[in-house]
Amino acid sequence: MAQAKRKLSIEEYLVFERASDTKHEYFQGDVFAMAGGTARHSVITTNISASLHSQVRHRYCTVYSSDMRVKIQQHTLYTYPDVSIVCGEPQYEDENEDTLLNPTIIIEVLSPSTENYDRGKKSQFYRTIPSLQEYILVAQDTIHIEHFVRHSDHQWLFSETTSRDKEIRLASIDCSLAIEDVYAKITF
Repeated sequence: MAQAKRKLSIEEYLVFERASDTKHEYFQGDVFAMAGGTARHSVITTNISASLHSQVRHRYCTVYSSDMRVKIQQHTLYTYPDVSIVCGEPQYEDENEDTLLNPTIIIEVLSPSTENYDRGKKSQFYRTIPSLQEYILVAQDTIHIEHFVRHSDHQWLFSETTSRDKEIRLASIDCSLAIEDVYAKITF
């Protein structure tokens, strides 16, 4: 008979994660190893981070890479978005400053293995973060960006872009994300 896997407390997870060479998500006591990304995923993520960092570097906003863990309090989920941005004072879970509590924007570059999760449960969980104003999903196999903007606690405005010559306006941080910049050095 197979033994049930023991659930970890948040404290046990954080000790384990801080000592680990690989990243793991934590969801209500269960720990899941995160897969590595493709070259295309890495280039797109770097393009987005570079573009947004250059626009906010002299303002009170910070762009974080996928090394910054985000805690979704309502669902006891710890995860690593590809890009997260905070405008204003970042709030961290503790003095280690490695778990962000108040992202303004979260961006996920979709992978075949995680696309359903990123669009489904994870998206639903992200939208419960009180500080989150915009959520962006970026395809890596075609030019396709989905943009969700909070209008109230339970209303999000959806738009999508499939043209390289367009841009997305990120009102919550007063920036624009040019699609050409997102997909620079990517060929389909």
